[in-house]
Amino acid sequence: MSGSQTESKVAAVVCVPTFRRPMHLEKTLASLAHQAEGVNFAVVVVENDNERREGEAVADAFLKSGALRGVCVVEPQRGNCRAINRAFETALDSFPSAEFILMIDDDEIASPLWLLEMAGGARQSGADIVGGPVVRSFETAPDRAAMLHPVFDPGLSFSRFIPSLLGSGNCLIRRHVFESFDAPYFDLRFNFLGGGDMDFFNRCRLKGFTTYWSNDAIVTESVPAQRMEAGWILRRGLAIGAINYQIDCKRYPSRLGRSLIFIKNFFTLPLSALRAVSMFQRTRCLLPTLHPICVATGRNLAAFGFSPSPYKQPSRPNAPPRDLPHPSL
Repeated sequence: MSGSQTESKVAAVVCVPTFRRPMHLEKTLASLAHQAEGVNFAVVVVENDNERREGEAVADAFLKSGALRGVCVVEPQRGNCRAINRAFETALDSFPSAEFILMIDDDEIASPLWLLEMAGGARQSGADIVGGPVVRSFETAPDRAAMLHPVFDPGLSFSRFIPSLLGSGNCLIRRHVFESFDAPYFDLRFNFLGGGDMDFFNRCRLKGFTTYWSNDAIVTESVPAQRMEAGWILRRGLAIGAINYQIDCKRYPSRLGRSLIFIKNFFTLPLSALRAVSMFQRTRCLLPTLHPICVATGRNLAAFGFSPSPYKQPSRPNAPPRDLPHPSL
């Protein structure tokens, strides 16, 4: 652990889980170090690579230089949900005065007013949870099909109350929300599939917590060329479908509930074809047109036990690491 562990006047804690992205983590932390003044905050960086620990070295440099204050901890057990849970638990325990717990991914850059906009949105709206747009920055010029694909939709619209968030890459959660749940906050069943954030925010909605969309609280996500390939985008759609299916199963565990889910799955395929036609009429591109069909197919494959694992699981001895898509919902 690095940095000061407790601060009596910290109002917000920004959580940054990281796994093998040291070069971009440096950009992420630099963007936090250059936030406009007005919110007293600290950072919690969680290194999820217990072997290389390259992210820990980057975080230590920022903390020891005084550019940022906070802590860096290592979560030895691999997985997206484990890293995020460790970040939330560390933030809540190490900074008991912090009302706001935020999260940003290690491939994102916060705009200079991001923290002010997030905290301001929470205070002005009184919402329990706040989210903001994730604008994509493509490493190589994207083609028209990628630009029009729902996977890369930044969510830009206008500030307002919304039912719930779909992802945790740009979010603020008030402390009392966590106090209404038992740890772990993100269900470990989604540890390698992804969707732990969507499941958590869905449970928040069911408990009656309110969610506000702060349209000016912008972060920018770096999109590597590999994520613009048709194969990655199609697998992403399958993963979204599998996640939606698992969330439904968790919410409706009874025999009747499973029967209703089976019926829902049955109808998603023909409905997806209708949505695909509508998508083609809007975009005139095949790749975004296939997205509804991929999501429906992912749901049905998951019902038969076939689910992707977009997050890298620990490799077997002598097995090469898997290069799979990173599902930021």
